[in-house]
Amino acid sequence: MHLLALETSCDETAVALYGQHGLEDHLVHSQTDVHARYGGVVPELASRDHGRHLLPLVEKLLVRAGLAPGSLSALAVTLGPGLPGALHVGQAFGQGLAYALGIPLIGIHHLEAHLFSAGLGPEPPDLPFVALLVSGGHSELVRVDGLGCYTLLGATRDDAAGEAFDKVAQLLGLPYPGGPELAALAETGQPERFRLPRPMLDQPGCEMSFSGLKTAVLRALRQIETPTGRDRADLAAAFEIAVVEVLVEKSWRALAETGGSRLVVAGGVSANRRLRDALGARAAGTAVRVFFPPLEFCTDNAAMVAHVAWLRWQAGERSLAGGSVRTRWPLESLRPPRFNPDP
Repeated sequence: MHLLALETSCDETAVALYGQHGLEDHLVHSQTDVHARYGGVVPELASRDHGRHLLPLVEKLLVRAGLAPGSLSALAVTLGPGLPGALHVGQAFGQGLAYALGIPLIGIHHLEAHLFSAGLGPEPPDLPFVALLVSGGHSELVRVDGLGCYTLLGATRDDAAGEAFDKVAQLLGLPYPGGPELAALAETGQPERFRLPRPMLDQPGCEMSFSGLKTAVLRALRQIETPTGRDRADLAAAFEIAVVEVLVEKSWRALAETGGSRLVVAGGVSANRRLRDALGARAAGTAVRVFFPPLEFCTDNAAMVAHVAWLRWQAGERSLAGGSVRTRWPLESLRPPRFNPDP
C-alpha cells in the first residue's frame, strides 16, 4: 500500500510517498530563485513553476522507489489554505492522476499537516497537546484533542510571526528569503542595545500581534543616520528576542489554560534556533515536554501532507472528488475522519 502526496500551497513544489512503515521518500523543489528578484512570492510565477516541476518530481520519486503509477493505492493533495493558483495546479494534477488510476483522492488542510508534522520525528507526541503554529502566514495556538478535533486558543491580530521576520529583514536590507537571513544576522548582534516592545504581553489570553513590533524596528532605524552592519545585527537580535519572548509566554498561557503538558511547535519559524532554545529552557525542570518536527519538515513539504493523509485514510476517509480549493480555511472547521465507501 503506497500513498502519494502533493504539496503546492505556496512556493515549494513537493511530493512524498508514504506506506505501512511510514514515510518512504520525499522531494522538494524550492522556488527561492524564481522570487528572489522580487523580494517575495509572486503568485502567478509560483503557479507556473508548480506546473513545470510537479510531473517531473512525481516521476523521479516513483523511479527512486521502484514503483509504477499503478502501484499507488491513494493520492493526497493540499487543498488549502494557500495561493489559489498554486493550489489549483496541485488539485488539477491530483484529480487527473487519481481518476486515471481509479484511486481515492484525499484533500488535506495545510495547517493540519503542520499540526501533525512532529509525528515524522523519532518521538511522536501523544494526544491531546497544544500546538504553536508559526509560519509566514499563520501564528496560532491550537488545542489538539485528536485528528480533526481542534480548538483555537489564540492567533495574531495582524502580521504572522514569520511575516514580521520577512518584513523586518527587508527593512534591514537582507536578501530574500528574509527570515533565515535575519536569524543568522541576529546571532552576531547585541540585543540589549535596543529595547523593543513585546506586543500584547501585558494583556491576558493567547492573542498575539507583531505589526507594532515591525513599526518599532522602522522607527529605530530612522533614528540612525547611516545604519552600519553592527546596527543592523543588534537590531535583528533585539527583534528576534522580542518575538521569541512573546511566543514562549503565550504558549505557556495556552498550556495553563488547557491544563496541558505537551507543546508541539510547527511551521517554518519552528526551525528558529533561538525559539527552540528558549522553549527548551522554559520547559526545563517542569512537567512540560516540547516537540518539534525534524528541521527538514518545518517548512512546507509533502511528507507532512502524506503523514496526515495516511492517518485519515487509515481511519476510512475516501473521496474521489477531493473537495474544492480553499484559500481561506479555518482549522477549527475540520472534523474527524468519516468512513466513506470506496466508489
